[in-house]
Amino acid sequence: MGYREYAPPGSLGELVECAWVLDGPAAPVRVLPDGCMDLIRMNGRIVAAGPDTTASTSFRAGESFVGLRFRPGVLPRLLGVPASQVRDQRVALADLHPAPRTESLIELTTRLAADRPRGETAPWQLPQLRWITARLAAGSAVSAVAGEAGWSTRTLQRQCTAVYGYGPATLRRILRFRRATRLLAAGLPFAEVTTRVGYADQPHLYREVRQIAGVPVASLRQDGKGANRSTQLPSGSATVA
Repeated sequence: MGYREYAPPGSLGELVECAWVLDGPAAPVRVLPDGCMDLIRMNGRIVAAGPDTTASTSFRAGESFVGLRFRPGVLPRLLGVPASQVRDQRVALADLHPAPRTESLIELTTRLAADRPRGETAPWQLPQLRWITARLAAGSAVSAVAGEAGWSTRTLQRQCTAVYGYGPATLRRILRFRRATRLLAAGLPFAEVTTRVGYADQPHLYREVRQIAGVPVASLRQDGKGANRSTQLPSGSATVA
């Protein structure tokens, strides 16, 4: 009962971070941004959860949800829909892409992955997508990433908006925040989290958590002792509020 994560099928490992299930008693849930997008089967339909920029809190009435969490930048290339169009939204998949109601999330993803990616949502091959995500997650300057890739900063900005849902500087900030929340949930001291993640100092950590999560950093540590990711309206790391 509660929130559980499972490894995705090996064939989908480069696309999907994990499969997850959320069930158990009704409870409020705080959803935290993490740079990812999800497909969720909930209330008899499939919903695409866009990338979040700030936290939200909702109440799950006790229904069971199942979902797939896609690696940053992956789901838009499968759906052919720019991530910026669903930023901070939860949208019925039927409004974005046709899918049989009887199709499982694994079957759906396998079918989507077999199609050739097209348009502005797939400007890079998957290895390059992973490289850009990793460089920004490591805190690299946007101009440095653009230069190493052979693009202008403006080109990287435009492409990231379609692929991730926001520009590279915002993605870097959210990925840093995600790493911080994981370390906080693991019980690391605030000073160590600050150093390991790359915040300027502890006040910087406190401000970022307050601005993105909407709660004090100590609340995140307490919440993180439960599920690290669960939500009625998923996308983003989440904690039981």
